[in-house]
Amino acid sequence: MKYKIIIILIAILAGGCNNETGESDAYGIFETEAVIVAAEAQGKVLQLNVERGKITEAGTLAALIDTAQIKLNLEQIEAQKAAVRAGRNSVEAQVAVFEEQKNNLLTNKKRLEAMLKDGAATQKQLDDLTGEMNVLDRQIASVKTQFTRINSELAVLEAQQAAALDKLQRCRVTSPVTGIVLETYIEEGELATPGKPIFKIADIDELTLKVYVSGAQLPHLKLGQEVRVLVDESETENQSFNGTVTWISPEAEFTPKIIQTKEERVKLVYAVKVAVKNNGTLKIGMPGEIKWQ
Repeated sequence: MKYKIIIILIAILAGGCNNETGESDAYGIFETEAVIVAAEAQGKVLQLNVERGKITEAGTLAALIDTAQIKLNLEQIEAQKAAVRAGRNSVEAQVAVFEEQKNNLLTNKKRLEAMLKDGAATQKQLDDLTGEMNVLDRQIASVKTQFTRINSELAVLEAQQAAALDKLQRCRVTSPVTGIVLETYIEEGELATPGKPIFKIADIDELTLKVYVSGAQLPHLKLGQEVRVLVDESETENQSFNGTVTWISPEAEFTPKIIQTKEERVKLVYAVKVAVKNNGTLKIGMPGEIKWQ
């Protein structure tokens, strides 16, 4: 009988020495950084390929804005470039003709110089030929100045083409991340304008549990610390996740009003964010708990 009493006392003492109360250290709600994707071009929405509540992959074409006017502008620019290039070809042909004439004059000059030595030609003939060559050189230089104008025109058209291509690309609205579409703000057939929101999307591969701790609890937490995250699995069971402390508020604040009792709301607490990898179980707005002890 004495042995039984001793065993019972040891069990009671062991239970009294255990600090695990079963209660979590902090409570909060899962959230994520949502991205609002806005239009960057103006025009009618021809396609809207996102739907509220559906998963959308990064890079997916979410919306297509009318590109007809931009494409017509690109065709016009390309026609202008073709005309300018044709003008450059014409100038090149003129230069080639003058160069050929100059070569012929050079040949004649060599002959006259040889004839002048033999007394079969006069100095005036050689001077006249040299004068013709000088005039021809000035004509060639004058025609070549047109290349500067032509190259400038092409540069302007290429800049206009690049701007039009950029506008064309902006008509294709893509999803910046893989996530769930939270809201859509426009319908097919409506007019989009630059800056007008099209849809809101959130990455749910990793959620953030935002909890609030007291000043007394704050020394137990540090950035990068691993903690246990608990969510309800059933009425009596919890599901556990690994979490990492990613942010601790440097300033105290009053407990958010989502806390029901007035006594709790008037307490000063510190916000803490814990990153949690999502296996598909976690949802935005779901309550969660953390334990670090």
